[in-house]
Amino acid sequence: MKILLIEDDKELCETLKYRLEKEDFTVDVCHDGEEGLYFMQENLHDLVILDRMLPSMDGVTVLREARKGHVTTPVIFLTALGDLNDKITGLDCGADDYMVKPFAFEELYARIRCLMRRPGKWEGSSFLTMKDITYDPETKHLSCGANECTLSKREGDLLEVFLRNPGQTLTRSVLINRVWGLDSDVEEGNLDNYIHFLRRRLKTVGSTLTVKTIRGIGYQL
Repeated sequence: MKILLIEDDKELCETLKYRLEKEDFTVDVCHDGEEGLYFMQENLHDLVILDRMLPSMDGVTVLREARKGHVTTPVIFLTALGDLNDKITGLDCGADDYMVKPFAFEELYARIRCLMRRPGKWEGSSFLTMKDITYDPETKHLSCGANECTLSKREGDLLEVFLRNPGQTLTRSVLINRVWGLDSDVEEGNLDNYIHFLRRRLKTVGSTLTVKTIRGIGYQL
């Protein structure tokens, strides 16, 4: 599960990133409201942890703009603004939860688990299907009829992005950010290599699906 942390307190970011990654989350960090909105609109993450007081654009504006753009990613406000009206404003503008600083990490983690239990929010433990294939994100197991194989982590993450966006053309930047992370300096050639590996995996299990190159844009399953 990928979490986007939008927070201008860099020390807090480092601490939260470390604690969340110990719980097996993948965490991307940005410190600016406008940048945070951009990444929310890219739909790269499964959950956003959002501060209210941010440079360039405050958290409430970020969330309102994201919701106007039909971004449905769950959001937890994590902020020092704890008055009743602040909480009401945060929840009314589209937040799924609201936590006030200072906070205990254990409570934040419990609230994340609570959101994960909501139906329709995450489907990480469910099998993903398209046409003639079935894929299990937990075990990285791909099957087509009686044929099956196990994918590497990168191959599996790449396939999962395609399966969760059926029929969509995904840009190269979206795929790189979703599979390798926002802070990654991976070269585009690495993406091309893994597209090749994924095509080979689909062929190995005898699927009629393949990954189509959309010239100048990206790829489509």
